[in-house]
This record gives sequence, structure tokens and C-alpha cells, in this order.
Amino acid sequence: METMLLLSNARALYKKTTPLGLERGAFGKVSCRSSHLDGCTVRFPQSRKCSHPRCLRSLGSGITIRAVSPEAPPASIPNPQVPVLSTHKEKMLGNYVPVYVMLPLGVISADSTLENEEELRKQFKELKSADVDGLMVDVWWGIAENKGPEQYEWGGYRRLFEVVKEFGFKMQAIMSFHQCGGNIGDTVNIPIPQWVRDIGETNPDIYYTNRNGTRNNEYLTIGVDNQPLFAGRTAVELYTDYMKSFRENMADLLEEGFFNDIEVGLGPAGELRYPSYPQSQGWKFPGIGEFQCYDKYLKEQFKEAATLAGYPQWELPGEEAGECNDWPNDTKFFKEDGTYLSEKGKFFLTWYSNTLLVHGDQILDAANQVFLGCPLKLAAKVSGIHWWYKDPNHAAELTAGYYNLDDRDGYRPIARMLSRHHAMLNFTCVEMRDSEQIPDAKSGAEELVQQVFSGAWREKIEVACENALPRYDRQAYNQILRNARPNGINRNGTPTHKIAALTYLRLSAELLKPQSFRIFKTFVRKMHADQAYCPDPQKYYNAITPLERSKPKMSIEEILEATKPEKPFPWDPETDMSVGGNLAELIDGITGKIKSIFG
Repeated sequence: METMLLLSNARALYKKTTPLGLERGAFGKVSCRSSHLDGCTVRFPQSRKCSHPRCLRSLGSGITIRAVSPEAPPASIPNPQVPVLSTHKEKMLGNYVPVYVMLPLGVISADSTLENEEELRKQFKELKSADVDGLMVDVWWGIAENKGPEQYEWGGYRRLFEVVKEFGFKMQAIMSFHQCGGNIGDTVNIPIPQWVRDIGETNPDIYYTNRNGTRNNEYLTIGVDNQPLFAGRTAVELYTDYMKSFRENMADLLEEGFFNDIEVGLGPAGELRYPSYPQSQGWKFPGIGEFQCYDKYLKEQFKEAATLAGYPQWELPGEEAGECNDWPNDTKFFKEDGTYLSEKGKFFLTWYSNTLLVHGDQILDAANQVFLGCPLKLAAKVSGIHWWYKDPNHAAELTAGYYNLDDRDGYRPIARMLSRHHAMLNFTCVEMRDSEQIPDAKSGAEELVQQVFSGAWREKIEVACENALPRYDRQAYNQILRNARPNGINRNGTPTHKIAALTYLRLSAELLKPQSFRIFKTFVRKMHADQAYCPDPQKYYNAITPLERSKPKMSIEEILEATKPEKPFPWDPETDMSVGGNLAELIDGITGKIKSIFG
């Protein structure tokens, strides 16, 4: 039986301590308490030797350890997943980043049939000519389980996957437990299942609620995660049963490795956040948004937490928190020296963000159990809320549940939680530059991306990303390329930092217009580091292996240790794999005008 060494500080999770500082936890695993890299996982089924450069261990009938001095130089120990690079081509493939393309939101109809198959085939042929690696699709809860509890209909998705497979694409599937409609870029309306909405008619507190009592029915409030309100099932059980049915009905595709990623929806727009800035309720950029914790279940949870902390008199934020289109200085909560800096404000923001972390952890644990052993990666998406990032209060991030301040990292704890489940962090807004936003919004899209990516890499998890808005211009593509490999190409192998994959938003007629598609094809080639299409992820150090069971549960204290801010890793000012700059854009414009004149 393989032995896994878990390097962790979760002291409270382990009961028995050996004299040498090892703590034995559940499942016969061993956690090391020495000072080397936290959060790392070392597997050694054959040699029984830990490959960490600052420890030498052997696990025999008795546990023995010989710790090497921290000052000792790290040993050079090969990673079995890293290919041995000898030729120039093999070295350059280490820089390869796969590109996926999101399918249209309404590719599957409300009655679970594949829409416009003939047109899709034509579009897939075009994408194949661009050497696109794969596709992404939302697997809508509101379609597949709309008829009634545990009445699943997978026919439309099954047909889609058969067509995708014909073209040789890999697939990213999103378990979409949210409503489509009401968010930026939503062009169709796919509500959550009707039978769930029927329950909401008699109990509207199953939905997120703002301070004024306005309900948001695009995703169930995390207050009902463990409430058996749905024909005896809790919300977490609804999501778990849905994923189980997907696995059972797609077993053959899962076993053969057709799905590279399963992204687990954790909130509105599939993102781990609160629905703080809903367009359907009149939000406009750059409004700060509103806290969404006023359903009766979350109110009860807050009151219980405050009472346990010794402050039973504390209430949720009131009028001082403002409304969704306010700016920070319009409010008492976010203004300079505002409530967010007080003891009461800090307690609330900690509870608000921790509740979101627990929600993500619980559902990802269930997803890990469902897809255990499948050759794929789990992923979760975090929203790129870049406006007010350069204001000390970070107001828009805070209302969404990201407790991120200049002296507190609100994203690395999420990455640490994801690391427990062997999950990737998928982040948005990688195409944006600060200069593109209005100055009054105090946007920091570039700095935000650098902070989030750096925190995830420090937690030893992979980062994937997508553009937040449809873009077809060279400037956006160059910004994505810059973020994909922050320090450029490494001609001797895999860069120290690179993203695991990019998912481009999205397949459309606009993308396939001749000029747009020509630039897009160049972009894909540059993401591939000017290398030919490579169908084998192991050759670019992104091997897909059977999903392992989640690590032992972390305490919230251990997760919050990651809030200590650190400087992000350095980024080069520009990509070294540009698709062209302003001159190329000018030539594109002239060429387009000539073609429009002469047909």
C-alpha cells in the first residue's frame, strides 16, 4: 500500500505524536512537523524514501527520521512526472500551454437536446484548424435535473460529447449549479431546476438575500448547505447526487480520459463568491456591491458565531454598508477609518469569508469522492474583482467574500483549501490591463492576477485562467500571454511559473470572422510556444493522473495562516511571445477597410 507523506501544520487533526515529531493521522498517513515546505505532498511507494531535499526518511516497521540541517544545500532529485528533456523540441514543449474554447451557453436546449449540430461541426472544424486543444461546456443543473428530484436527463450532453470526441478534442466540464442569466455576458436564460424554485416559493430564504430583503435566485444560499429542505436532502447532497449521476452516465468517457478537468460550480457564475454585484438587480460598474448574508439561515449562523465569540449584541452590517452602486467613500463601512477596520467589522468580514471557504471545502470534498480514481483534475473558479483593488478598503472584493486588504491576503487561503482536494484554481480577468479601466474605479487587474497566481503557486497548486470578457484584439492576447508565462519562455525546459491551461471565452460568429480568427490562430500558436499541436499533456509537464483522495481536513486556523501577505513573484513587463502590437492592429484595420470596399 502506498504511503503518503503530508507536510502540514494542522496539529489539531492528529492525535498521536511520535517522539521524533511525526504525527499519525487517519488512514495511516504521516504528517511531518519539521520546518520544510508546508503543503507539499511526497509519494514514495517504491523507494520508501522522502524526496524532499531537507529531509531523509525511511518508513519501515518502525518510523525513523534523520533531518538534514536547513542550511544544507538542496539535493537534486528528479521528479518522476517531469520528462527528461534532451532535444530542443522537447525542451520547448515544456513551455506549451493548452488552449480550450468555451462553447455557447445555450449549446444544449432546455429539453436536453444538442442544438445546431451541423453548425457546431463546421465551427469545430475551424477550431481544429487552429490547433485548439479542447472545449469547455457548462453542464447545467437546470437542464439535467429539471423534471424532478433525481430525475436526470443527460441525452443532450451525451450527444455533444460524442461529436466533440469525433474531432479529437479534450473536454472541460463545469458542474453548473447556478442560473444562467443576470450576469455579465449571459445571453440565454437557464434557471435552476423548477422543482427547487417551487420550494423557494414557500421558503424564499433558500436564496441569497441582501440587507433590503431582495432575493437572488441564481444560486442557493450557502446557509442551506446542510439544511434538509429539498425533499429530505441538503443542498450539498443535491450537488453530490448530481455529480454521482454524471459519473455513472459518463463512466466510459471518464475512464478513457476524455475529460481533462471537472470544474465544480461553487456560486453565482460558477465562482466561489457571493452574488454581490448582480446586473439583474441594477448593479453597474464600478459599484462596490452588497453583502449577501441576510437570509434567515446565514443570519442565525452569524448570531451563533458572535455569541460564541462573546459578542451576542453584534448584528450584521446595516445601512452603513451602503448599496450596490455606491462607491467606498459613500459608506460608513468602507470609508477611510471605516467600520471594516473596527473589531466588529473584522469579526464580520472574517466570518463572511470563512463561511465561503467552508462551503467550497465541503463541496469539493464531495466532488473528490465522486470522481476519485478518474484520470482528471478538479478545478474551482475564483472571480477577478479588480475594481477598487487599489483602494485601501478593497470594497468590491469584500462584499463578494474575498477578505483581501493590503495587509491581508484573501486569496491564498482559498488556494490552500483547494490544495487539500488536489484542485486547480481557475481565475478570470487575465486579459485586462489597468490602463483600460476608468481611473476612478482604482482598478488593479494586473496586480490582482499577480497576487492570486503567486499565492496559488506558493501553495503548490496549478493555476488555470480565462478571459472575463470577449476580446479579439492583439493587446488582450498579449496580456494573456504575459500572464501565462510571467517570465517568458525557458529554452531549457519548463518555466518556473506557467499556467496549466487557458480557456478562451468563447466560441462565437465574431471569433470566426476571418480577421479575428487569423489573430486567434496566431495567439494559440504563441500559447503553444510556437510548437506544433501536442495531444499528450505529459510532454509539456501537465500529466493527467488518477484523482487521489482529498488530504485530511484542515482546521480553519491552518487555512488562515495563509492570510499573511507576501510580495508576488516578479512579472516581465511584456510577453516574449507577442502576437503583434499597434502596428499590426493598424495594418489589420487598413486591410479590413480595403476588403469592405472591394468585397
